[in-house]
Amino acid sequence: MSAPTRAMVLAAGLGTRMRPLSLTRPKPLIEVAGKPLIDHMLDRLVAAGVTFAVVNVHYLGDMVAAHLKHRKDIEIVVSDERAALLDTGGGTVAALHHFRDEAFFSVNTDALFVDARGDALQRLARSWDETRMDALMLLALTVRSVGYHGAGDFTMDAAGRLKRRSPRTVAPFVWTTVQICHPRLFADPPAAKFSTNVVWDRAIAAGRLYGQRLDGDWLEINTPEAVDDAEAWLSEEGLWRKGRAA
Repeated sequence: MSAPTRAMVLAAGLGTRMRPLSLTRPKPLIEVAGKPLIDHMLDRLVAAGVTFAVVNVHYLGDMVAAHLKHRKDIEIVVSDERAALLDTGGGTVAALHHFRDEAFFSVNTDALFVDARGDALQRLARSWDETRMDALMLLALTVRSVGYHGAGDFTMDAAGRLKRRSPRTVAPFVWTTVQICHPRLFADPPAAKFSTNVVWDRAIAAGRLYGQRLDGDWLEINTPEAVDDAEAWLSEEGLWRKGRAA
């Protein structure tokens, strides 16, 4: 199967946990290691062969839209949610007509990941099988996640099928905010505004939500402290030096 060449970039969040950094700048434009978060993710997508992306905007959306105009290596369409925030599921449904009933990458902009070979998205695309899957998530080991303080998200069986973490347990895998989806994942949306968690649970029940382990480290970045922690980690690993873009 051919690799997805289109992507949904979810960039419409309010960024409340990122305050005070997000009081005057939307979270996707906050810099980590000398580069805005959204550009870290767009660079990854371009390297994986993505040529077209939909970026939804809400909070300080004019700033995000203006910033995106400098990208000449990928065609970008802005999905405007400034009038009403639709959440992750509703925002994706509003943009589905751009994906032509074909699988697409879906990513957030509040995380980074470092993988040994630098081809995590390409490997995810090679593993995609729309005959078995409605979504394929890129997952990190909970214990190797920088800036993440939760109990994990999923367990995974030998075939790669996912289940939710049971209450009062720690799950081995956390979602990196990167996945490949087929548009049918979003069939029969429950409302105009809804979380992608709703359709994930349907896919789990049908045995069609799959995962693939990231061969590397994942950095969750949703607070000012997490920005500092991420830059410190990248510096310690020799992956970034202050004054230079990663």
